[in-house]
Parts: sequence; structure tokens; C-alpha cells
Amino acid sequence: MNIIEQLDKEQVQALAEQREIPQFSHGDTVKVWVKVREGEKQRLQAYEGVVIARAGKGLNQNFTVRKISYGEGVERVFPLYSPNIDRIEVLRRGRVRRAKLYYLRDRRGKSARIFENTNIRTKRIRDGERALAAEARAAREKEREESAQNLAEGSPETAEAAAKQNTDE
Repeated sequence: MNIIEQLDKEQVQALAEQREIPQFSHGDTVKVWVKVREGEKQRLQAYEGVVIARAGKGLNQNFTVRKISYGEGVERVFPLYSPNIDRIEVLRRGRVRRAKLYYLRDRRGKSARIFENTNIRTKRIRDGERALAAEARAAREKEREESAQNLAEGSPETAEAAAKQNTDE
């Protein structure tokens, strides 16, 4: 392994620790939450469609998402490790036989439909994602309960924070 590959691998690991990137493949329907800056403001915009291609290795991985917007096909290429991507949600797992689904460009309606994948691997991935989501939800609930308890006890740290929050509003 040369030094560039090693640096690339380290950067991918560091970025993967910061943000959860789900397993998804061509044919899957995904919702990509993109950070959009408009002047001074920043907001999240959802882009939902079918993954028609994945390309690249390491930090240079990207994927192409196709959706139909107002009757017109729109494709967008997203770098997988882009800081402009907030999160990626897998909505459906598709069953396809090709790695590049460019043939969908010429199809409309039912002929462009991709069937849902319901095999064992997909079920395991889905169950794992549900377990992670349940753990995250439990952690958030525990954090809320602790903060409510601290607020009820009237600890000086939370009283100062609450006073500061009231003055900010």
C-alpha cells in the first residue's frame, strides 16, 4: 500500500466516525439531505430518488441519484464524503441486475419501476439499522430525562443556562 492510499484510508475512517453513512447500492431509493446556503442562512433540502450509479474509491466515491421532477428527469451526482451532505436515508432497497442503471433515462412509468429487494441480506441490514435507530432514540430520551431532572432540581449550572436562554429569546 503506497502512502497516498494509506492517507486516503485514514481520511475515510475519520469521516466515517463523524457521520453515519448507510450501506446502499444501485437501485436503492434514497433521500439525501443537502446543506443549502442562501446568503447568510443555511437550510437542509431533501433530494429523493433512485441511485443509478456509484463510482470511485476512497474519498473520491460518488453516487448519482435520479428523480422525476415536474415530469422531467433530473440527475445529481453527490460525493459520498461531501461536507454538504447532512445525512443519507435509504427508503427502499431495489433489486436490479446492472451496476449502472442508465437505461432508466429512456423509460417512463411502469417500465422504469424497480422492484423492492426482500432477501435475507436486505432484512439483516434493515434490522441492524432499526436497532441502531432504537439505541439512538433511547440515548436521546435518557438525555432529555437527565436535563429535565437537572432543571427540576434547580442546579446552578442549569439555572444559569436557562437564564441565558431566556435572555437570548
